Amino acid sequence: MRVESSITSVTWIPSEAIEGMTKLPFEMGIAHYDDPPPDRIVDLEAMHEHDLFREANELRAWIEAHDGEITGHGYSGRGRVGVTRLKLLGREIACPAVHYPLILPEPEVGPDWVNFTQSAGGHMGLPAPRRVKGKPFFKIQSASAWTTLELIIYADGTAKGRLVGASPFPRHWIYDANGELVEKSGSIDFERWYRQTHGPNTPWGEEDSPAMTTAVESELERELSASIMRGDAKLDRRRLGDGETLTEQGAEGNELYLLLDGVLAVEIDGEPVAEVGPGALLGERALLEGTRTATLRATTPARVVVVPADAIEESAMQELAASHRREE
Repeated sequence: MRVESSITSVTWIPSEAIEGMTKLPFEMGIAHYDDPPPDRIVDLEAMHEHDLFREANELRAWIEAHDGEITGHGYSGRGRVGVTRLKLLGREIACPAVHYPLILPEPEVGPDWVNFTQSAGGHMGLPAPRRVKGKPFFKIQSASAWTTLELIIYADGTAKGRLVGASPFPRHWIYDANGELVEKSGSIDFERWYRQTHGPNTPWGEEDSPAMTTAVESELERELSASIMRGDAKLDRRRLGDGETLTEQGAEGNELYLLLDGVLAVEIDGEPVAEVGPGALLGERALLEGTRTATLRATTPARVVVVPADAIEESAMQELAASHRREE
């Protein structure tokens, strides 16, 4: 019996993800942020042709099994790196990126399973002169971005995959063999990526960076988040340090929060009950029930948008609140 499966990562730059002077070309319209990828991948090659992501790592693999034992296995995926497009003097300039060779370690073979790992990535074709941490202390080549995926295929026909390593910037979304979005990288760190991701600090050097992932928010949250970010209202932003509290259980609240980046722990009566990541909408139950029903505490540096109560219809807020009853 032949069993095939896959796991795919799509890498993109969300709005407001760039910091410092490097942000200027984005604010001037020379460079651009990316729209969020879809909830489901139908045609990855078409997405690549239309420059809908910066990079994609498609780990595809297969095994042959007979009577529950592994008799053969192999890789069949690939990596993709998008084109960097700039607008200068009314013209669009396309700059092909540098595509790194795939890293395909020899699979680990068990009695009834095979564990595959694949690293894919590259860097922008344009120079990015900057000071970096460690030798050579100055780099002209732009920083590298990548993901490392793991896929375990079992002789019974099942499979499971996950993100095990990734560059700290930009955002990485993970899709299963059916093309469904299943998890996201939890936080991005532009400064660490810009200053430290070079030479040995990549899978093509001496080390990978561990990846922190979070569960995918609901379809309703994605729809509301997109509506909020497309709106014309000027919304306040707030930054949280690791361990800092966004809301306290029992306190009054008249604001919603959209988590742009980072991971927040949800605590009820002092006990953690969940973690939420980028894209989550939080705080709606205080508007409906009078007080905050949970404490929200940052477990990584985080950024949130403060959303006024009237930005969301009450019916949508009630539906959102029903899905967030984590104490039940």
